Amino acid sequence: MSTNATYVEPDPSLVTITHVTYALHALGLAIGAFGASTVVGAFVFGWPSIIAVIINYVKRSEARGTWLESHFRWQIRTFWFALLWVIVVAIVGGLLTIVVIGFAIWVIGLFILGLWAIYRIARGWLRLNDRRPMPLPT
Repeated sequence: MSTNATYVEPDPSLVTITHVTYALHALGLAIGAFGASTVVGAFVFGWPSIIAVIINYVKRSEARGTWLESHFRWQIRTFWFALLWVIVVAIVGGLLTIVVIGFAIWVIGLFILGLWAIYRIARGWLRLNDRRPMPLPT
């Protein structure tokens, strides 16, 4: 899907649902930023983002062929890639705790992942506000 493609205009309620899923993801990030967990930990394991990704899966067939399709894919990929990288950071950091550097890998890795998740959700929501699709990898 390129940004020059012609799309069917989505149902306004689906645009609202997409705003709600971005808001749920943002709430998950905020809970991590202002709570006792990490930003990415709250994003991946917190109920707001889990609910949002379930909504993404349930509603994505309705978005097919519209410019919202790319937003659903963007949010789903953000969630699953964040989970994958949390697991990688946890494993690598856990293995390297033997030589003490693992703690730094956990802290730095989870911090960078948190910034990445914030960037992805903010970028997607801004493009949604402009009624523009997300660029998809080729």
